[in-house]
Amino acid sequence: MPRFALQVEYHGAPFAGWQRQADQPSVQGAIEAALAKLEPGPHTIAAAGRTDAGVHATAQVAHTDLTKDWDPFRLSEALNHHLKPAPVSIRACAQVDDDWHARFSAHERRYMFRLLMRRAPATHDAGLVWQVPQLLDADLMRQGAAHLVGHHDFTTFRSVICQAKSPVKTLDEIRIEEHEGLSGPELRFYLRARSFLHNQVRSIVGTLERVGAGSWPTERVREALEARSRAACGPVCPPQGLYLVGVGYPDYPFA
Repeated sequence: MPRFALQVEYHGAPFAGWQRQADQPSVQGAIEAALAKLEPGPHTIAAAGRTDAGVHATAQVAHTDLTKDWDPFRLSEALNHHLKPAPVSIRACAQVDDDWHARFSAHERRYMFRLLMRRAPATHDAGLVWQVPQLLDADLMRQGAAHLVGHHDFTTFRSVICQAKSPVKTLDEIRIEEHEGLSGPELRFYLRARSFLHNQVRSIVGTLERVGAGSWPTERVREALEARSRAACGPVCPPQGLYLVGVGYPDYPFA
């Protein structure tokens, strides 16, 4: 059975997350339903990461095994046809080796978080950003973020329902960039690691927002990390500003 890698883009608002659920719409369920229209029967796809309800992706990666030796371009076109009108798109498709795995072959994940700073409610970017009413100090946030880069116990920034075996992770990068978007001034947070804990990115951004607002000194981020206690974390920001923007592999299948 040939195996195909899929690069997937989706708007997370209508879904209860990536993972298939019996009674709620999911991104996985939408793609598996489209596959069933091409090759009748049950399909199970695996993804590089399971995004939560409301979280978006521009470059999620999944794989599927099919019986037919599809041309990758034709497969992506056929899937996009059957995915309509769901806000899910197959951006690229490639045939891969039988032992290639979207999750276990990956060596890094990259997330972006968008934070819009303005008082008036967003219209064009509604559901695509986290909005706060005041300008934040990006330099202070960068100072706070520096305490989190590296190999740490991230218990403070881990959801209580996280199923990871260990809270110890290596955060390779946190980059904060200032943008003047169409809707107004925006901060974009770029985080890169081999893997992330459940709600880790949203917990980090919510904590750094407190620093940027002047409510926390930068050293409190270090103290929160060292506390290894969920109670020491800042507020967890909402999901609509979070995007899975890349997954790294030793041999990227869509190159």
